[in-house]
Amino acid sequence: MISISPANRIRELNDEMRRAGPSCGHWMMTQGVMAEGPTFMLLATSAVQTFSNFTPDNDPYGERDFGALDLAGQRMFWKIDCYDRDLRYGSNDPSNPSKTTRVLTIMLASEY
Repeated sequence: MISISPANRIRELNDEMRRAGPSCGHWMMTQGVMAEGPTFMLLATSAVQTFSNFTPDNDPYGERDFGALDLAGQRMFWKIDCYDRDLRYGSNDPSNPSKTTRVLTIMLASEY
């Protein structure tokens, strides 16, 4: 049996959730993103799903849990946070999907 490192497994799970879109996991948008309207929200979702510009600056741990992008004149961030199954505390093992609930949030940089 081949063992995969926790960081590699976290990266795989984060990529899987992000690429699958809102039908897979908990996706949230801030009020600022929603105020831009439904077309912007769909474009933002698609931009996050296809994001691939990971660098050591924005992904220092190799977990692919953050991204920054520009869309329709707006600077945006997205972030995946890993919580326990009850969404009360941080997950004690983000590499284990049976112990973790992922939440992806899309926000305007101005809201950070």
